[in-house]
Amino acid sequence: QVQLVESGGGLAQPGGSLTLSCAASGRTDSRLHMGWFRQAPGKEREFVAAITWSGAGTYYADSVKGRFTISRDDAKNTVTLQMNSLKPEDTADYYCAAAFGSPFLFSRQFSYSYWGQGTQVTVSS
Repeated sequence: QVQLVESGGGLAQPGGSLTLSCAASGRTDSRLHMGWFRQAPGKEREFVAAITWSGAGTYYADSVKGRFTISRDDAKNTVTLQMNSLKPEDTADYYCAAAFGSPFLFSRQFSYSYWGQGTQVTVSS
Protein backbone atom coordinates (compact mmCIF):
# COMPACT_ATOMS: atom_id res chain seq x y z
CA GLN A 1 0.00 0.00 0.00
CA VAL A 2 1.02 3.54 -0.68
CA GLN A 3 -0.47 6.55 1.05
CA LEU A 4 -0.34 9.93 -0.67
CA VAL A 5 -0.99 13.31 0.91
CA GLU A 6 -1.06 16.52 -1.10
CA SER A 7 -0.37 19.98 0.25
CA GLY A 8 0.29 23.48 -0.99
CA GLY A 9 -2.99 24.38 -2.60
CA GLY A 10 -4.65 27.72 -2.11
CA LEU A 11 -5.50 30.98 -3.78
CA ALA A 12 -3.23 32.61 -6.34
CA GLN A 13 -3.61 35.56 -8.66
CA PRO A 14 -3.40 35.15 -12.42
CA GLY A 15 0.26 35.13 -13.37
CA GLY A 16 1.23 33.97 -9.91
CA SER A 17 2.80 30.75 -8.67
CA LEU A 18 2.00 27.90 -6.33
CA THR A 19 3.94 24.83 -5.34
CA LEU A 20 2.11 21.57 -4.68
CA SER A 21 3.75 18.75 -2.77
CA CYS A 22 2.82 15.10 -2.49
CA ALA A 23 4.20 13.08 0.40
CA ALA A 24 4.27 9.32 -0.07
CA SER A 25 4.41 6.73 2.67
CA GLY A 26 4.11 2.98 2.91
CA ARG A 27 5.51 0.95 0.02
CA THR A 28 7.86 3.69 -1.14
CA ASP A 29 10.83 1.37 -1.69
CA SER A 30 9.32 0.23 -4.95
CA ARG A 31 9.78 1.87 -8.29
CA LEU A 32 6.91 4.33 -8.25
CA HIS A 33 5.97 6.46 -11.19
CA MET A 34 4.17 9.58 -10.00
CA GLY A 35 1.58 11.79 -11.60
CA TRP A 36 -0.62 14.82 -11.04
CA PHE A 37 -4.16 15.10 -12.27
CA ARG A 38 -6.75 17.82 -11.79
CA GLN A 39 -10.50 18.14 -11.83
CA ALA A 40 -12.24 21.44 -12.37
CA PRO A 41 -15.84 21.98 -11.25
CA GLY A 42 -18.21 20.25 -13.64
CA LYS A 43 -15.42 18.68 -15.65
CA GLU A 44 -13.74 15.30 -15.81
CA ARG A 45 -10.41 14.63 -14.15
CA GLU A 46 -7.53 15.28 -16.52
CA PHE A 47 -3.83 14.55 -16.70
CA VAL A 48 -1.44 17.35 -15.73
CA ALA A 49 2.09 15.96 -15.35
CA ALA A 50 3.99 12.77 -14.60
CA ILE A 51 7.49 11.63 -13.74
CA THR A 52 8.99 8.17 -14.06
CA TRP A 53 10.38 6.25 -11.10
CA SER A 54 13.94 7.17 -12.06
CA GLY A 55 13.14 10.80 -12.71
CA ALA A 56 14.54 10.44 -16.20
CA GLY A 57 11.20 10.99 -17.87
CA THR A 58 8.79 13.88 -17.34
CA TYR A 59 5.56 14.42 -19.22
CA TYR A 60 3.11 17.31 -19.36
CA ALA A 61 -0.31 18.12 -20.69
CA ASP A 62 -0.14 20.65 -23.51
CA SER A 63 -2.15 23.09 -21.41
CA VAL A 64 0.57 23.33 -18.76
CA LYS A 65 3.74 22.72 -20.76
CA GLY A 66 6.27 25.46 -20.16
CA ARG A 67 4.46 26.69 -17.04
CA PHE A 68 4.45 23.68 -14.70
CA THR A 69 7.41 21.56 -13.59
CA ILE A 70 7.23 18.17 -11.90
CA SER A 71 10.12 16.88 -9.82
CA ARG A 72 10.80 14.24 -7.19
CA ASP A 73 12.96 13.87 -4.12
CA ASP A 74 13.18 10.18 -3.29
CA ALA A 75 15.17 10.83 -0.13
CA LYS A 76 12.13 12.68 1.21
CA ASN A 77 9.53 10.56 -0.64
CA THR A 78 7.99 13.66 -2.13
CA VAL A 79 6.88 14.83 -5.54
CA THR A 80 6.52 18.51 -6.30
CA LEU A 81 4.51 20.35 -8.91
CA GLN A 82 5.79 23.88 -9.41
CA MET A 83 3.08 25.94 -11.07
CA ASN A 84 4.02 29.27 -12.62
CA SER A 85 2.16 31.77 -14.79
CA LEU A 86 -1.11 30.51 -13.37
CA LYS A 87 -4.32 31.11 -15.28
CA PRO A 88 -7.93 31.09 -14.07
CA GLU A 89 -8.44 27.90 -16.06
CA ASP A 90 -5.91 26.17 -13.79
CA THR A 91 -8.50 26.35 -11.02
CA ALA A 92 -9.23 22.77 -9.94
CA ASP A 93 -8.71 20.13 -7.33
CA TYR A 94 -5.26 18.64 -7.87
CA TYR A 95 -4.58 14.98 -7.16
CA CYS A 96 -1.32 13.12 -6.74
CA ALA A 97 -1.19 9.51 -7.95
CA ALA A 98 1.28 6.63 -7.94
CA ALA A 99 1.81 3.84 -10.46
CA PHE A 100 3.94 0.70 -10.65
CA GLY A 101 5.45 -1.19 -13.51
CA SER A 102 5.64 -0.80 -17.24
CA PRO A 103 4.53 0.25 -19.69
CA PHE A 104 3.79 3.49 -17.93
CA LEU A 105 0.81 5.03 -19.64
CA PHE A 106 1.34 8.26 -17.80
CA SER A 107 -1.75 10.15 -18.95
CA ARG A 108 -4.23 7.36 -18.26
CA GLN A 109 -5.93 7.30 -14.88
CA PHE A 110 -6.20 3.50 -14.93
CA SER A 111 -2.40 3.29 -14.84
CA TYR A 112 -2.35 4.61 -11.28
CA SER A 113 -3.08 2.37 -8.33
CA TYR A 114 -2.97 4.93 -5.54
CA TRP A 115 -4.45 8.40 -5.21
CA GLY A 116 -4.32 11.21 -2.72
CA GLN A 117 -7.32 13.11 -1.43
CA GLY A 118 -6.59 16.22 -3.43
CA THR A 119 -5.76 19.84 -2.76
CA GLN A 120 -7.70 22.80 -4.07
CA VAL A 121 -6.14 25.44 -6.29
CA THR A 122 -8.00 28.63 -7.10
CA VAL A 123 -6.63 31.19 -9.52
CA SER A 124 -8.52 34.44 -9.31
CA SER A 125 -7.97 38.16 -8.98
